[in-house]
Amino acid sequence: MPSLTALARQARLAPQDVEWLHALVSDWQLLADLSFADLVLWAQLPDLGWIALAQMRPTTGPTSFPDDIVGSTVSAGARPFLDAAQRDRRICREGDPEWSRGVPVRHETMPVVTNNDEVIAVIERCTNLSSARTPSRLDIAYLKAADDLAQMVTTGLFPYAGDEPVLVRSPRVGDGLLRLNRAGKVTYASPNALSAYRRLGLTADLTGQELGPLTASLCTNGQPHDDSLMRTASGRAHMETEIDANGSVVQLRTIPLVVHGGRSGALILLRDVTELRNRERELITKDATIREIHHRVKNNLQTVAALLRLQARRLTAPEARAALEEAVRRVGSIAIVHETLSHAPEEIVDFDDVASRVAMMAGEVSTAETRVIPSLHGKFGRLPAATATPLALVLTELMQNALQHGLSRPAAETDIGTLLVTASRHDDRLAVSVADNGAGLPPGFDLDQATSLGLQIVRTLVVGELGGSLEIGSRDGGGTIVSVELPIESVPA
Repeated sequence: MPSLTALARQARLAPQDVEWLHALVSDWQLLADLSFADLVLWAQLPDLGWIALAQMRPTTGPTSFPDDIVGSTVSAGARPFLDAAQRDRRICREGDPEWSRGVPVRHETMPVVTNNDEVIAVIERCTNLSSARTPSRLDIAYLKAADDLAQMVTTGLFPYAGDEPVLVRSPRVGDGLLRLNRAGKVTYASPNALSAYRRLGLTADLTGQELGPLTASLCTNGQPHDDSLMRTASGRAHMETEIDANGSVVQLRTIPLVVHGGRSGALILLRDVTELRNRERELITKDATIREIHHRVKNNLQTVAALLRLQARRLTAPEARAALEEAVRRVGSIAIVHETLSHAPEEIVDFDDVASRVAMMAGEVSTAETRVIPSLHGKFGRLPAATATPLALVLTELMQNALQHGLSRPAAETDIGTLLVTASRHDDRLAVSVADNGAGLPPGFDLDQATSLGLQIVRTLVVGELGGSLEIGSRDGGGTIVSVELPIESVPA
């Protein structure tokens, strides 16, 4: 389906007019629900025909358009009510309903006027009359509010100029509706709205009450009130706020009504968001708890590493000391991941930072004779914790193997030992290579027959845990290159 912007180009609308229409359609679900009717936004084409830019179906009544009509066109003169609304700058109502697919539909048209007093489009309001019934007080209140909003559309007062588009999570008509008069008193309260105020602690009826002071009294808890609460509840400004009282949270949205040049009152949309806020608080608490767990795990791993380091210093056997030092580095690489997770807003790690710290840790243990310069090329990107922890251990082992075996021999006077880690990411695959310019692989090397503990750890993590592939071969120009390819989950930016 073509976008509103693309269709508006066919109507040759100015950029500021398109922006006005975007603001209108972001909030016209309100008008459709109050009208119990479908809305279709029409713009005039250069050849005097009309094109449908957007449409909206009501959630409070049956639709008149089972099929989408966005992008369809009508020739000039085929819809006289569209022409009349634009020409006369007024709401036009036809006399008799029109039958469409065996359903009676009443059509009305209203000009869309900007705050610069220019008519840029026409809204067609189509009401399905198949379920016509005796209107209730709720129906009458809805339709009266819809008429007031329609008048504001035709005078450039709706949508509100300069306001950000209303969020999807804002209250809807069916969540709860209050109608205020010019003095800020409630003239109508829908059953859902009354129930929401009952949860806040109201014991009396809402009708006839001055909503601003009443709402402030319900929120009395010894704390100063935000001025937005009184402004919103009194209907004086177009804004949103929340009421937290009696263990319940109610979201309010105020829509001041200005009809025939004067303020006629306001609409208050509200809904109970208690459970939503409780879940949000639980998620915040859970997130803080997870971060604290990662922080404590990191501290415990560092303590373990320190104990192993102390034990290694007491040993005289070189092989035993080397084994403990390797264990210290393995524990340290896992601790780096947990430290990163303790600062992350979710279980996602920026692995480029982890890789640089692992490389730095590997470079610190290289001897002065080998003169190793660890370097990183490419980007690992953001990885889930389930992938980051084993991958950090894999990098630690591969770098340590390169330092201990490939680069352990003294380099020539003109040579410098290099340890290069390269990462490339494509869609759902991550390729990592660790290359050195050292002595290379021993004759007859077979990865499947390798007895090195480090290589066994790498193979188990890459193939068994991460479901990837591992290859070890000779590097062009001398040395060794290890290639690892892993499947990874897509992580949002």
